[in-house]
Amino acid sequence: MTERIRLTAEQVYESLVNVDKIKTVEGQIRFFLGNVDIIVRQKDVVGNIIQEWLEGWLKKNNVAFDTNPNTQMPPDIFLNPDDHTVDLLEVKAFNYAASPGFDIADFKAYAREILEHPYMLHTKYIIFGYSMSDDGIVTIKDIWLKNVWEICRSMDGWPLNVQYKNKVIHKIRPAKWYGKQSRFPMFQSMEHYLSAIEETLFSYHDTHALSVGWRKKVVKAYKEFCGKTITIPRWEDLDEFYRPPVKPQKKE
Repeated sequence: MTERIRLTAEQVYESLVNVDKIKTVEGQIRFFLGNVDIIVRQKDVVGNIIQEWLEGWLKKNNVAFDTNPNTQMPPDIFLNPDDHTVDLLEVKAFNYAASPGFDIADFKAYAREILEHPYMLHTKYIIFGYSMSDDGIVTIKDIWLKNVWEICRSMDGWPLNVQYKNKVIHKIRPAKWYGKQSRFPMFQSMEHYLSAIEETLFSYHDTHALSVGWRKKVVKAYKEFCGKTITIPRWEDLDEFYRPPVKPQKKE
């Protein structure tokens, strides 16, 4: 059996963009059942299929990888089958005609997961912005490779952009990191991202108890796994930058 090759997330991205020219090709989703064959035209199924397609791409190119059995937490793919703490890859896709609509993870579970697996913070996100025509032709309008903090921001009401419904925080949500930006900038570092998570934990009634000592636990866990001491700033020192006040409109 031919030995599988090892690629980093950066090498996967470069190969897709520069070798496969992924932004110049077309695709189609077909479904067979019995003797009926249809072309799928529903845009909301494309995202999940692109993840499966990327796993197929890795197999076809004889790239070594494992999939994560925990589908609720990143990463989707371990590019180093011998060490599941490095070379982590999460696959996301969204309709390019709209804002990114995917989830990062369940907020409360993610905050706990960081304490157990702090190396997860270095997961690379490969993100496909796709388009589907009326006749079901799928094209990739753009593709990015990002760190999680580079696709997240703050929001009015919470330090971290989250899905908040009926007074309940559900998911961490991404921001539009490309094109025209909102008044909320993306986080500039992992430490600033962690500061926003901590303050959101503290401010939200259901996770207030979890926030107690969370910062110190993250620093300790990160030091043990990654061998580096990080400094997570207080959110009060960052708030004005990441949540700038609304400028009053000039009167005519």
